[in-house]
Amino acid sequence: MCPGRRWGMIGQMEERPGEGRHPYDALTPDLLLDAVESVGYRASGRLLALNSYENRVYQVELEAGGYLVAKFYRPGRWSDEAILEEHAFSLALAEAEIPVVAPLRREGESLFRHAGFRFALFPRVGGRWPDLEREEDLRWMGRYLGRIHAVAAGGAFRHRPLLSPQRLGRESVGWLLESGFIPTELREAWGTLAEALMEVVESRWAMVEPEGLRLLGDCHRGNILWSGEGPRFVDLDDAATGPAVQDLWMLLDGDRPAMQRQLGIILDEYTLFHDFDPRQLSLIEPLRTLRMIHYSAWLARRWDDPAFPRSFPWFGESRYWEEQILALREQQDRLLNEPPLIW
Repeated sequence: MCPGRRWGMIGQMEERPGEGRHPYDALTPDLLLDAVESVGYRASGRLLALNSYENRVYQVELEAGGYLVAKFYRPGRWSDEAILEEHAFSLALAEAEIPVVAPLRREGESLFRHAGFRFALFPRVGGRWPDLEREEDLRWMGRYLGRIHAVAAGGAFRHRPLLSPQRLGRESVGWLLESGFIPTELREAWGTLAEALMEVVESRWAMVEPEGLRLLGDCHRGNILWSGEGPRFVDLDDAATGPAVQDLWMLLDGDRPAMQRQLGIILDEYTLFHDFDPRQLSLIEPLRTLRMIHYSAWLARRWDDPAFPRSFPWFGESRYWEEQILALREQQDRLLNEPPLIW
């Protein structure tokens, strides 16, 4: 660190006593700025903590003007090889003139290390969420997702995870039942319901046997920034191998007629660039079910990170699990009694 540096932090960085420290406790503002400067960028000292729980992400002002976004990967989550596959996928999409915010490279490298942390740097981009009520926004999304999957089909991940009922569902259910987070009086009801749901999900999955494709993995509106030039896709941290419909279904919103309309518009544009197996539409509700179960397990697995109890104080309370049981019962009704969307 250069002597005399002053930094300004907008947002909060954790400070905890030595006992039970979390690895992110060591990510101080000085360390963060030193990491950015170790790659060759001169920071002004002004930082903004951005909304991210899985990793730590900051906007960093540069002395020469402008900003970078620094993403510090959660220790122990991904191997170097998995992170570099994410970067290579982003860069391949960018080279195909698809508006993905790819990591910056210095001397051919995109993954950097400093004081025990691995990090990447990205250009700062702005924008709004897409308006999925607007037909034109939906058409943009369909065209770009078709182009993304056309590029994705040209290769395969070797180190990224496989999106499957086993990984997202069975492992999450087993972990939660052993974790102690579910109140004793609700554990049997939740476990019985989760088991019934997993049987339906696995049955649907086996009927389709979806082909695996490299995916963005977490393509919801919060990971899309819209400007006058159209969408920009950000944060490929959950890139995985799985069915193509995973990158489509989270863009659907509203009641069944609204989702049916949105799906039709997206797929009409998508299939101009890449084929789509309509059987995968029967996986939308199973994927929604897996996401609901996996979300609870994600919160439980991350509870030792001080950002989680602070941001999700309701997790672990009986009311949360009562609401989850109700939501999963409603999801069970959709799975069993509502036909899949059609195209």
